[in-house]
Amino acid sequence: MPAPSVWRATAGAAPATAALAESKRVDVAVIGAGYAGITAALALAEGGARVTVLEAGGLGEGGSGLNGGQVIPGLKLSPSELIARFGSERGAAVIRFTMATADSVFELVQRHGIDCDAQRNGWIQAAVSPATLPVMERRVAEAMEWGGDAVLLDAAAMGRAVGSDRGAYCGGWLDRRAGTVHPLNYLYGLVRAAQHAGATVCTHSRARSISADGGRWRIATAGPALTADAVLLFANAYADGLWPGLRSSILAANSLQVCTAPLPAADLAAILPARQAVSDGRRVMNYYRIGPGGRFMIGGRGPFGSVAARHYAELRHDMARLFPALRAAPIEHSWEGRVALTRDFLPHVHQPRAGLWLALGCNGRGVGLMSALGTALGRQLQGGGTAQPFEISPVRPLPLHQLHRLYAGALIRWFRLLDRLA
Repeated sequence: MPAPSVWRATAGAAPATAALAESKRVDVAVIGAGYAGITAALALAEGGARVTVLEAGGLGEGGSGLNGGQVIPGLKLSPSELIARFGSERGAAVIRFTMATADSVFELVQRHGIDCDAQRNGWIQAAVSPATLPVMERRVAEAMEWGGDAVLLDAAAMGRAVGSDRGAYCGGWLDRRAGTVHPLNYLYGLVRAAQHAGATVCTHSRARSISADGGRWRIATAGPALTADAVLLFANAYADGLWPGLRSSILAANSLQVCTAPLPAADLAAILPARQAVSDGRRVMNYYRIGPGGRFMIGGRGPFGSVAARHYAELRHDMARLFPALRAAPIEHSWEGRVALTRDFLPHVHQPRAGLWLALGCNGRGVGLMSALGTALGRQLQGGGTAQPFEISPVRPLPLHQLHRLYAGALIRWFRLLDRLA
């Protein structure tokens, strides 16, 4: 049986953490030790705040340890779409912030000396249909307009970049600001940096409730409790019932990945020779890269319900279709994680009461977006101004939330059929 995750199998030693041992008062309590929670704690601790992070499980057991390690700037929405939605002033602020999310990751890696195989070789979005090429041309033009570094690729350039002669792509574009990391080692490095700055990170310490307590906040666990002046809750796709309506304000989609054993040298030289990460432009996309130890990794959207062996088999089929040389490559690891999808494809930031902040909705851009958003909110609580640009919105549960999952699952199946026909 394949091992659960290549990241867990190849990660360095985890930082030393323990469960919350005693009740105490802090300036800020952070719930969730993913990228957003730990970067917020790091920024707060560097500013002199007493901060404690509560994590329900172990480090990296959620999305921060289960993603594909792609560091992609920007959002799914284009700059022109953001200006149309938010207006020129806020739209420009959102664009500048999200265009710099990859910068945030690589600056953190460099500043704290994080050993996570960080490579800034770029990210390619591949066009599977000529109808998508005009959209990609606009994305390149708008990225350059806002100070990005992007280039359009024709079919021949795509074949060379991907290392496939199957003619699967008619073009695409390369964003040179992007890159890859070992996501679990990146998280471990952030935790060590936060601890070094003075933050306390408590694992296996699930927050059971958040309640007002004499002008402060009380966060109860199964044992001790925290009292804090402010609370930051970063649950993302793993939101539970801790705050009313939060879990039902998003769709938590499964993202599946499979990973081969280390590839022979000839295959490594031919496949993704410049080591860019790739996402295709299908309605239900696949994404792939070369992972640790020269392994090939490919991922894609899974079902909203239970994951079965056939869902992983679909990824292997897609891998062999693109790269016939990998048809017999043994699969060494397979795993799934959750992605928080919002109805507008934007991260949501909420402040339901004074001193309580909630943020979630990575929409597949979690490594860069959550690192930047956590840092910004941490600095904002330290009095560093309104560093995060998104609207503060009320928590809005999706109507008939469980039915949305059924509709979305049916829609994904329909989109898969259209992709195959195309």
